[in-house]
Amino acid sequence: MKKTSFLFYSFLILLSVSCSPKKEDQTAKKPNVIFIYVDDLGYGDLSCYGATAVQTPNVDALAAGGIQFTDAHCSASTCTPSRYSLLTGNYAFRNNAAILPGDAPLIINPEQETIAGMFKKQGYATAVVGKWHLGLGNGSPDWNGVIKPGPLEVGFDYSFLIPATADRVPTVFVENHNVVNLDTHDPITVSYDEKIGSDPTGMEDEVFLKMIADKQHSGTVVNGISRIGYMSGGHSAYWKDEDFPVILTKKASNFISSNKDKPFFLYFALPDIHVPRAPNEKFVGSTNMGPRGDAIVQMDWVTGQIMTKLKELDLAENTIIVFSSDNGPILEDGYADQALTNIGSHRPTGNFKGGKYSAYEAGTRVPTIVYWPAKIKPSKSNALISQVDFFASFAKLIGAKIENKETAVDSFDMLDELLGKSQKGRQYLIEEAFTMSIRKGNWKYIAPQIQPSSPWLADKNVLTGLQETPQLYDLSKDPAEKHNLVSKMPGKAKILALELSKIMKAPSRKQQ
Repeated sequence: MKKTSFLFYSFLILLSVSCSPKKEDQTAKKPNVIFIYVDDLGYGDLSCYGATAVQTPNVDALAAGGIQFTDAHCSASTCTPSRYSLLTGNYAFRNNAAILPGDAPLIINPEQETIAGMFKKQGYATAVVGKWHLGLGNGSPDWNGVIKPGPLEVGFDYSFLIPATADRVPTVFVENHNVVNLDTHDPITVSYDEKIGSDPTGMEDEVFLKMIADKQHSGTVVNGISRIGYMSGGHSAYWKDEDFPVILTKKASNFISSNKDKPFFLYFALPDIHVPRAPNEKFVGSTNMGPRGDAIVQMDWVTGQIMTKLKELDLAENTIIVFSSDNGPILEDGYADQALTNIGSHRPTGNFKGGKYSAYEAGTRVPTIVYWPAKIKPSKSNALISQVDFFASFAKLIGAKIENKETAVDSFDMLDELLGKSQKGRQYLIEEAFTMSIRKGNWKYIAPQIQPSSPWLADKNVLTGLQETPQLYDLSKDPAEKHNLVSKMPGKAKILALELSKIMKAPSRKQQ
């Protein structure tokens, strides 16, 4: 009798469990999202985009398994504006965002929602690892104390930063709110106006240098490399450039491992292939192009390490990886590292004109890949898209509402394009490069330059596209922008100029 009763009640319990409505864990179904954001990588710098002098098998694997875009753009041909647009969904010119010194205050208002904050509100763990270059603190950062506001105040749960760029002081890592490994008895002082401290500078004694630098980059010498700006103190916290791939990959991997059981958003901003190029010894000699080519191989290895970690944790299938660059390529950018003399047949800009700092296409047309094995079928796409669109697109993907009128004002929903369901793309696209340009389909209008160029820009050996008269190009017939059609088609130029002015004055979340 007791045995029968036990079996009867066990049956009832099993029946009630099986018949009760199941609660679906929607959070667990949300995809993880990783942005791998490379620095100064050109359209033609990857083997999947046509490079032959360097091989990038790990990035190629993303392209082979995802959507490889041929007409995708960062919002500006320089780093700070592109990063600002990517994270805020707003064009950088709306906040006068420009290339920042290493001691600049945070240029993202903590009251402004970022893409990281959007993910966080939807239950995601969020982190930034790598190059920041969006400023820290309210005024000059307190490098010896609590450094805030910063990433943690604009939507990130964790941050491990190169504060600005590797060629700028301070040459220290900042983890969350503090400098890593700082000795309080050797406090940091930073100046971008005059030499401070007793450490050597690049202008004083070249015997300390691994590579000769121009005047702008001949400030305080750290790890045998002179930098922009001057600093004293903080010696125990100095980084070693050759350790970047190991340290940053470890921090990114640790964040992934720590959050493997919940959705996460990782903004992994690599310092490669920005100057100074000092790759780890395991990559030195990987190409015949010197440090720049070897840094591309190093960047590819880092990408592969992230893929390996995702596979180890069984996360690869439901993780979206967005791979792109903050602006076009540059060969000579302050250091004598033989990037130009060793270029050979390699074409960093592909078939396009310009590069970093340039209003021409190679300034903002960058390699862009979206990879998501669970949902995306491999293909190539010629859709016209901008990195400013990632905010609205991912908000739609995870069911987030953009309600504040100040949030992501320039971001369009391009989710179907990112998933390979459509190649419609944008009707209009803005490019920023010391002047403003607009794309409409294959037509491109470059506005006349109003402000004079900075003197240092003349030394970059780049076709900037800056001139006092307007330019008009038909990229379908002239992708290298050789033939200015303004004099032949003044009406077309006027229409695009008016559209550019309209967008700059009145942002809209609807396609123009």
